[in-house]
Amino acid sequence: MEAGNARQGSPDVADSQHLRGTNQSGMRDHNERLVLSLVRQSGALAKSDIARMTGLSAQTVSVIMRELEDDGLLLRQEPVRGKIGQPSVPMALNPEGAFFIGLKIGRRSAELVLIDFLGNTRTMLQNSYRYPAPRDTVDFVRSGIAQMRASLTREQDKRIAGLGVAMPFELWNWVDTAGAPREIMEEWRNRDMRTDLQALFPFPVYLQNDATSACGAELVFGDIGALRDFVYFYIGAFAGGGVVLNGRLYSGPTGNAGALGSMPVPGPAGRPTQLIDIASIAILEAALNDQGVDASHLWSSPEEWGELGSALDQWLATAGDALAYAIVASASVIDFESAVIDGWMPSAIRARLVAAVQASIRQIDVEGLRIPSVREGTVGIHARALGGASLPLSERFLVNASVPSRGN
Repeated sequence: MEAGNARQGSPDVADSQHLRGTNQSGMRDHNERLVLSLVRQSGALAKSDIARMTGLSAQTVSVIMRELEDDGLLLRQEPVRGKIGQPSVPMALNPEGAFFIGLKIGRRSAELVLIDFLGNTRTMLQNSYRYPAPRDTVDFVRSGIAQMRASLTREQDKRIAGLGVAMPFELWNWVDTAGAPREIMEEWRNRDMRTDLQALFPFPVYLQNDATSACGAELVFGDIGALRDFVYFYIGAFAGGGVVLNGRLYSGPTGNAGALGSMPVPGPAGRPTQLIDIASIAILEAALNDQGVDASHLWSSPEEWGELGSALDQWLATAGDALAYAIVASASVIDFESAVIDGWMPSAIRARLVAAVQASIRQIDVEGLRIPSVREGTVGIHARALGGASLPLSERFLVNASVPSRGN
């Protein structure tokens, strides 16, 4: 699935060992988040399902679900009649229950996305550029969100729960690679984008690293099934990633855990270099430019790159080797179940990259290690923007699916 929809499945999909409620007073907010998290993971659930999965009393569950229904967050489904007893009434998420806006600020483009409570995309806007400029970015966000809000009814507009911003931290450090005027990139050093945007809107604004946000989108919206521990790579203008442990996005005490772009890997002539210097799409762009090929469509048309010839073949080979070493190194630290690879690229190219990584791993000495399975991401090119939108969703309605956001 390339768009973010709530995962559907049987009630047994949720790991009730890690999702437990409490019947103690004063814990209503936690229990409400717990119910919403389970319904998001498993699809429509009846009160008896929730009580069994959480350990909450039937009375407590009944009160919670009634309040969530009154708040417009849950919808009654058709009764399901069993062989004995009263029919059960499953409750599902109400798509109109809340709306979330995500902003991705990238090195070659910015995106705005408006999603509903199920994660369905309602509106998507994109702005491509040679390099990101703070003032232009704020103007894009101001006008784009005004356009989005104009498409909503008054009741829908009141249900916007927040704006999540996904952007690289310390963006000013990439001045040479971005090919931007140094004075423009230096403006990012002295701007607090979260605070600047908060002054424009009545709803809360959250901020998180862009690659970590993409990982969060895979966790919240992706088709990951029962997967609870995985290392995640997002290949955009620069390679980055994130870490999910025990079903939760892990960012560490400074928010920099999962900075996989900085991981040392073998480089030219066997000398160590960073993953970002090999597996980033900016490296492919530079190779195409060296051949006299205009590569601007890599950023403006991520669904279809067309024929790129030997430059793409070479990039897939070297990026596959580098990612393979990064995955094996990660597995030596944490026993990940899987390594997930997604990126700003056509799905066919993503499949080729994953195949190249799998082939490269088979050439590495992995004695003593359990190597995680390597799989494609399921959210796709808009993972960072959707990850931004998942920030207010996670912060306000889910149980620890994400991590606290931070400012610049």
